[in-house]
Amino acid sequence: MDRAEVWVALTDGGGGLEEFMGVYFPRAELVLDFYHAAEHLNDLAKALYPGAGQERAAAWCHALKHEGGAALLALLEALDLRGKKAEAREAYRQVLGYVRNNVHRMDYPRYRANGWLIGSGHVEAACKAVVGQRLKGNGMRWSEAGADAVCHLRALFKSEKGQWEAFWANAA
Repeated sequence: MDRAEVWVALTDGGGGLEEFMGVYFPRAELVLDFYHAAEHLNDLAKALYPGAGQERAAAWCHALKHEGGAALLALLEALDLRGKKAEAREAYRQVLGYVRNNVHRMDYPRYRANGWLIGSGHVEAACKAVVGQRLKGNGMRWSEAGADAVCHLRALFKSEKGQWEAFWANAA
């Protein structure tokens, strides 16, 4: 990792993750998973515009992806909540707080221009394929040390062509 020009940390915005990354990966650029943010926007659109929220959510997500978090925040802050129910106002308050707390990790136009992933789906699928298929088979039981060793080997096996052979050639 030290040879990498940039480290990118893609997280879902869960509590404590930003602090964890700051301690263990201080060079990392922090990116909020776009699809987690989009879920919040979809929920808000449903709360504010029952039956017609899909178009509004799509517009918000488009602005977020192509203009970034600051542009989305401005759109949300400009919403007129007059006549909205208490539940809708509460959903708005929560999502507005979520966006404000994460706006510094929502520069999706820059991330995309740099060729970075903005969603964690690829990583989650890789974990399922690399780790899950090997460790979660029927009847399998692993100690922590055994699981750690197998995960390293499995990642190596699933890596770029030639990595597995190169590892074993150097291990001898």
